[in-house]
Amino acid sequence: MFIRELTPTLQKAVHSFPVTALTGPRQSGKTTLLQSTFPEYNYVSLESPDKLLNIQDDPRGFLTQSPLPWIIDEAQRFPALFSYIQEYVDKEKKAGHFILSGSQNFLLSQHISQTLAGRIAILELLPLSYQEFKTDPKLATSLSLWQYLFYGSYPRPYQDNLDTDLWFNAYIRTYLERDVRNIVNIKNLTQFQLFLRLCAGQHGQQLNLNALAQACGISQTTANTWLAILESSYIVFRVRPYFNNFKKRLVKTPKLYFYDTGIVCKLLGLQSPEQLLAHSARGAIFEGFIIAEIVKTFFAKGKTAPIYYWRDHTGHEVDLLVEYAGKLFSLEVKSGMTLTTDLVKGLRKWQEISLLPKENCYIIYAGDEKIQFQDWTILPWHYDFNRLFQ
Repeated sequence: MFIRELTPTLQKAVHSFPVTALTGPRQSGKTTLLQSTFPEYNYVSLESPDKLLNIQDDPRGFLTQSPLPWIIDEAQRFPALFSYIQEYVDKEKKAGHFILSGSQNFLLSQHISQTLAGRIAILELLPLSYQEFKTDPKLATSLSLWQYLFYGSYPRPYQDNLDTDLWFNAYIRTYLERDVRNIVNIKNLTQFQLFLRLCAGQHGQQLNLNALAQACGISQTTANTWLAILESSYIVFRVRPYFNNFKKRLVKTPKLYFYDTGIVCKLLGLQSPEQLLAHSARGAIFEGFIIAEIVKTFFAKGKTAPIYYWRDHTGHEVDLLVEYAGKLFSLEVKSGMTLTTDLVKGLRKWQEISLLPKENCYIIYAGDEKIQFQDWTILPWHYDFNRLFQ
């Protein structure tokens, strides 16, 4: 089993709050993490129809049939239960009564905000970071960078030695046919699947919502709603532009990324790591991988990732800005392995415009070594970003 970086934060939350919620995409390892970290807890999944029906019929009876504490999986399927949980935690002012888990973040958060505000810690578990993947040394030494990006970072295909092509097909189909319909009444799932594939085509690019709507034959309002569904279920995320103008007119459109590179490769129709390496989307997929790695670093600490990108109207751009601990870190992401003068050209221009200290500027590349190149720090793709943002 992989060692998850969230574990210390999760343990601290459970010992500090009466209720802890763990959200994240399906198959990111939430249940495995909770059951292995808290084996003494009672466990129930509301994904089971009979369990859900029994609890709906008698929620108080369910909560008293076994001694506390409880792990309640897919808790968003019965939101009314949160009110009964509130009764318990308000009577017994003690930490660690309940751990709630769910894969639909906005539903869980919506009901939490109504009933459990101030009583709950909310944490997020994404698929594996590369640092977590490396905790299985046999796997880490068996895959190259481009193999890892192609196969993605969901733990189950690695743990159970599954065919990733079949697994991703099933994952996407399950997501479309069950989760999406639970969130919103989408009558034409084929149209939504087209929307999902077109989003993959915009991975790592400035989001053009109007183009997505037109290509799918839907309104821009519907496109925005569908994008919010993808965000709430941890399929995609947006990186907002940084608005400190540095004396330049700015682009104000967010960029779109998928959390998992394997899903992007599947939606783009890529058939092998070799095809990915030669594909025009290679740079965007590598960039998205690095940005998602940094997001995972912050989530593991129970924090929101303070990330942005910067671009002016002349085309000068920085792939990622991280505003943390009173500093602004600048990161340029390059999918090549060869160090050339062009590699640092963009970052040098940015440093001249922003006047930020050079020691907070980094280039991340597809090579394996940390290098000082023309006074710039070049970091390898597998660098542990916890060391930057401590």
